[in-house]
Amino acid sequence: MFNPSRDQVRDFFFETWRKYRAAEPLSGLESIALGIALLHREYHPVLDDPDRYREQAYFPELGETNPFLHMSLHMALEEQLSIDQPAGVVERFNKLVAKAGDRHEALHEALECLAEMVWRSQRDNAPPDAEAYLANLGARSQK
Repeated sequence: MFNPSRDQVRDFFFETWRKYRAAEPLSGLESIALGIALLHREYHPVLDDPDRYREQAYFPELGETNPFLHMSLHMALEEQLSIDQPAGVVERFNKLVAKAGDRHEALHEALECLAEMVWRSQRDNAPPDAEAYLANLGARSQK
């Protein structure tokens, strides 16, 4: 299983952004990361300044969003959607898109479900609960 360190994740996003700015070719994974970064203009100043933000700490309890975690969750969700894993995630996501009327808004709804599943898994020292995740996605599409 691929388990990059915090620094590797950050360097991946910084390097992808650098390549984009320099009009250099991107790998498939970098192309996905770039698409996500382009959706988040608020993160562009962070990506433009690796020396400042490489070691930056973020405190969600203070209302701070970690842009690297957020973009990583986007990437994980895009991977899930590309292979419908867990099975049924595409169907539930499509219902979220229909409800929201906007794919990016639906992505953020789904990211909240994904983040909750990861948080519960870490808190409980247990494997991720795909059934609870899918149920949460389904419930959000009904609200």
